[in-house]
Amino acid sequence: MEWTLGLIGIIFLIIGLVGQAFQMRKIRLTNYPDGELASPNVFMNKSNFKWYAVIGIGIACWYAAERI
Repeated sequence: MEWTLGLIGIIFLIIGLVGQAFQMRKIRLTNYPDGELASPNVFMNKSNFKWYAVIGIGIACWYAAERI
């Protein structure tokens, strides 16, 4: 296993998941005030796709580190 590539993959994965969680909170507070439940379509908001890309890069790096 290539440790540096694996570590980079894990870092990207953690940054992507934490960033996406903060983005989801921001979307929920902006669009659904007063504790109202959010729609399941909140995952398809345009601002989430950058975090999905970071998560995907992390998974790809981690996978590549396991195969080397």
